[in-house]
Amino acid sequence: MTTPIIAGFHPDPTICRVGDIYYIANSSFEFAPGVPIHRSTDLVTWTLVTNALQRPDQLDVHAAPESTGVYAPTLRYHGEKFWLVTTNVVEFHRGQLIVSADDPAGPWSEAVHVDGAIGIDPDLVWDEDGTCHLTWVSAAPELTGIASAPIDPATGKMLAPPRLLWNGTGLAFPEGPHLYRRDGWWYLMLAEGGTERGHAVTIARSRSFHGPFEAAPTNPIFTHRSSSHRVQNTGHADLVQLADGSWAMVYLGVRPRGQSPMFHVNGRETFIAGVDWVDDWPVVDEERFAPSPPDHSFVDRFDSLDLDPRWMSPNVFPHTFARRGAPGRLVLTAPALGEPRHVLSTRARDLEWTAEVELDTTGGTGCFLVRLDGSHWYGLTADAETVEATVVIGPASTIAARVPIPPGDGVRLRISVREPVASGPMPPPEPDIVELAVLAADGAPQVLGAFDGRYLSTEVAGGFTGRTFGVEPIAGEAVVRQVSYRTHPAR
Repeated sequence: MTTPIIAGFHPDPTICRVGDIYYIANSSFEFAPGVPIHRSTDLVTWTLVTNALQRPDQLDVHAAPESTGVYAPTLRYHGEKFWLVTTNVVEFHRGQLIVSADDPAGPWSEAVHVDGAIGIDPDLVWDEDGTCHLTWVSAAPELTGIASAPIDPATGKMLAPPRLLWNGTGLAFPEGPHLYRRDGWWYLMLAEGGTERGHAVTIARSRSFHGPFEAAPTNPIFTHRSSSHRVQNTGHADLVQLADGSWAMVYLGVRPRGQSPMFHVNGRETFIAGVDWVDDWPVVDEERFAPSPPDHSFVDRFDSLDLDPRWMSPNVFPHTFARRGAPGRLVLTAPALGEPRHVLSTRARDLEWTAEVELDTTGGTGCFLVRLDGSHWYGLTADAETVEATVVIGPASTIAARVPIPPGDGVRLRISVREPVASGPMPPPEPDIVELAVLAADGAPQVLGAFDGRYLSTEVAGGFTGRTFGVEPIAGEAVVRQVSYRTHPAR
């Protein structure tokens, strides 16, 4: 399996089924709104439904450093309600965060917190008696490891003291716990080895929810570590039983390219595999599903009063700085001194793509950029007179080119990402090339620079997210008339 079912910065997948419909939720880190939810009826074609955490009373990431905020969620359906539990590490001290909804499209409830459940990667499961159990990676000094406690999910109240279950096989960072009930066994599945190249899926089972848990003899049951597979870092899995009684597993992976150590740029993405049960242990079948790369192309003219759910911003909700002027005019306001940057962003979904924006900068300055984080980005900054191509790599920042704005109404800017051409037996050193251009009224490009994409990769910048692109108001107000994104056909 080399094709993700949800591409581009959609890590830590969690899945549930209601009837013939499947839902996946993913981590969103410092971005608001948080926790995107996708819907499918065939497990290979997925449509974005909403973001579960859409309001400040649910999500506060205003002061979240990069790659913090919302960590791994779990999405479940019980008692005719959808339940979502996750961690906002900015509010670590409040414990795990739970919201619920009658419909995954929302609205989702106000958040409740499980006081005392300090840690990350929470899971919800209901036992035979209908009691809800919260399981998480406990960071409390007196209880370190995979902990579980019965709770009231509606209030967040813990009903008994937490206890440890099973802390994995001994690999680094046992995390991402999920509990399942099947044929008289309780199964506890973990991610181990860290979310980088050593990532793996392990599992244990017990006849009792309280253990002791016996590790699978074939652990890890799934990993791509120490292999040449095109998808690496595989792990953080969740199981689902299909409507026909068979089973599947979703997991995260990355698609690194270039020369060693290789570089992944779109973040951790969501993949799927089949699962068989042999001697009451899960066996992974990577070839059962065959998703085709979807066309992620879109054109957004901002005609609707509401932003499409693809749009988000680090640290602040887009509605706090983006407003609809007239139809086809989205007004973005620059932040006040001391406020987080305002970056209307969406995820880059493909290995090769082109995005364009039409801006009116008569009332301010705007930047069209592709970024891995606030210290690693390439962009085109336009005011009423000029366009500058800027490259920021950590503490180094340079203006690579400056040109006057072409004649016409507004300015059109383009970012193109393409794979480099190999010139010998070795792969090119960089994963891709990022080209920045200004477009004339007739569409002719004036290229301001083509830059090595490795510096917008996780291997260089670190962290847990992936590339996004969008528009940042720098001063005054920048008006966005249209944003388009085009997937390049596979070569």
